[in-house]
Amino acid sequence: MTPLLKGTVVLVQKNSLHFNAHSAAQKFRGFIESVIDAPDDIDDSILDTVDSFLSNSVALRLISASNSDENGQGKVGKQTFLEGVLTSIPTLEDKQTAFNILFEWDHNMGIPGAFYIENFKQDEFFLVSLTLEDVPKHGNLNFVCNSWVYNVEKYKTERIFFTNKTYIPNETPFPLVYYIHEELKTLRGDGTGERQVWERIYDYDVYNDLGEPDKDDTLARPILGGSSTLPYPRRGRTGRKPTEKDPKSESRSGYFYIPRDELLGHVESSDFLVDVFKLVSQNVIPQVRSLDQPEFNTFEDVLSLFYGESSNFSVPKVIQVDHSAWMTDEEFAREMIAGVNPNVIEKLSEFPPESKVDRQLYGDNTTTITKEQLEANMDGVNVEQAIQNNRLYILDHYDSLFPFLRKINATGAKAYATRTILFLQDDGTLKPLAIELSIPHPKGDIFGPVSKVYLPATEGVEASIWLLAKAYVVVNDSCYHQLISHWYGFHSSFLYN
Repeated sequence: MTPLLKGTVVLVQKNSLHFNAHSAAQKFRGFIESVIDAPDDIDDSILDTVDSFLSNSVALRLISASNSDENGQGKVGKQTFLEGVLTSIPTLEDKQTAFNILFEWDHNMGIPGAFYIENFKQDEFFLVSLTLEDVPKHGNLNFVCNSWVYNVEKYKTERIFFTNKTYIPNETPFPLVYYIHEELKTLRGDGTGERQVWERIYDYDVYNDLGEPDKDDTLARPILGGSSTLPYPRRGRTGRKPTEKDPKSESRSGYFYIPRDELLGHVESSDFLVDVFKLVSQNVIPQVRSLDQPEFNTFEDVLSLFYGESSNFSVPKVIQVDHSAWMTDEEFAREMIAGVNPNVIEKLSEFPPESKVDRQLYGDNTTTITKEQLEANMDGVNVEQAIQNNRLYILDHYDSLFPFLRKINATGAKAYATRTILFLQDDGTLKPLAIELSIPHPKGDIFGPVSKVYLPATEGVEASIWLLAKAYVVVNDSCYHQLISHWYGFHSSFLYN
């Protein structure tokens, strides 16, 4: 009699997520229906039953990591199907189901190192893990999977998973080498075809989908990456059809491919759906209000989003005690450090700070901030002493923005290039000393910027203007983070080989 190897398969049914969506919809239905005509059939799916995973619906085959066949490939065991449902596993998380499975596996097969899985069901499922118990000469063996498995007909190659063990190349078990190379081929793809939701291909392409020339010529955008001088940035290849007007550009039609396993996990997705419904409830009232009043008239209008009777927003901690706490210079500097972009704050090593903007194109870009303006609020310390003792810092969003300001300000949006000088106080906190706002000269770029310096103020019109100057700094800091620090510094930093 062939020995049996006992295993446990843990998975999540696809429609468990739909169930969570339905629960979330019911939770917020009352609020949503009070302001919009919400549909009654939010949950349009029929839940899978646990029994649907039995009756020869999901099959596995073990692959040996120690014994090879005549081709040098790890021996493959017999096909085995899921059996009964296990209900007494305390480690199961929400929505997970465990199934019993028995493999025929004798000593000639050696120690398993991988397994094939086939899904004969119509719907995909999320495979969490496979655990083999009491493997001869090894003990328990774990396969951590965390991957969506679609119907077998969706795949050109078989779905395979390896044990939760890493190897350096020269120590990889030889019987597994073939299977690893085949899996790499699948993951890399061949650079052809349009990607589908069930695929797991990690291929790359240039940024050729930034524009929409078929809609309007003004929406055409250049292709980023792929040249010998600028081989980056890269994005995940989607393979969508080209635009009609520019065959080198990719259209935005159809599904935007992201490998399914890279999307939110099933637990995170459930929480995300709850947040989505909550976000809808938060946005409905502001959008209704904005129909006749597109802008806030007072700060009280903003606060009403948090304190109004129909509000569903959480009150930010910074205003829970004092509604005006966010306006202070101390909070402005604190949020600059505690925010998303503190890495661009630099120690001021010389004064005045030097601009690298091309003088031939943009004229004299020397700052108009003076030592006298700074020293008026430096507690008796002069600029030279502060620089020597590392007490002056700058948030400089001038060079990165100024060359683009004329284009930006030709639209409905308005912006300034900003320089912000900060002083390190005796208590270890920063405070802003001056903010310089600059725009291009109306006569032309060669005439340099038109700049004005704003200083801290707490009363009258000057205080309101100072608050507005700080707002321009915050906007620039946020935009710089999104485009430069995050997108350019991270996403577009991948280089072609």
